[in-house]
Amino acid sequence: MNLDDIKDILNLVREHELAEFEYERDGLKLRIKKAGQEVVYAAPPVMAAAPVAPPSAVPAAAAASPTAIEPTGVDLAVIKAPLVGTFYSSAEPGARAFANVGDVVKKDQVLCIIEAMKLMNEIKSDCDGEVSAVYVKNGQAVQFGERLFAIKLS
Repeated sequence: MNLDDIKDILNLVREHELAEFEYERDGLKLRIKKAGQEVVYAAPPVMAAAPVAPPSAVPAAAAASPTAIEPTGVDLAVIKAPLVGTFYSSAEPGARAFANVGDVVKKDQVLCIIEAMKLMNEIKSDCDGEVSAVYVKNGQAVQFGERLFAIKLS
């Protein structure tokens, strides 16, 4: 990793308004954490005692699986972001949003798209109901676990 690579990563962190970013490869660990200002930590390579197995790949379907529902009351469910990325309310610019406040949605209906690393992940509803709130705006960066929608259960 060279200085240009680090500058590119810093630009991506700024562009997507990430609070924290961590990268590890070949013994090099880079951690960027924003707390008022960006702080960059680069640890020198550490010799591993045993070879490290490569992480198993997570299927795209698992990453884009329906989000967890957090009950906030008797009749309300909150749909949260299952990954970090950019929130899109429609399939293309200028198109009607997948789900707006007041819309009735069915289980497995697409509510939005989250783009992560140039992959478009459809976020689907886990329940039937009426959209009572949309917490994020089109094109906004979202963090893992961030609220996206509130659905009044039917």
